[in-house]
Amino acid sequence: MEKIYEELAELLEVDNINDDDVLKEFEAWDSLTILSIIALASENYNKTLLAKDINGAENVGNLIALITA
Repeated sequence: MEKIYEELAELLEVDNINDDDVLKEFEAWDSLTILSIIALASENYNKTLLAKDINGAENVGNLIALITA
């Protein structure tokens, strides 16, 4: 489970992330990051996500729940 935190932190261009961190507050949060998260979910977790799914996640914990559900 810790691996996904590291992967998302890298995409969000920060050292660490927590479940309560609000996604839209990250400087790197943009459409390219969302596409990268879609690719990460597909390649590493065999999970198909849509951009609207990711945009519906308010924080890191919500996003991880989507990816690992």
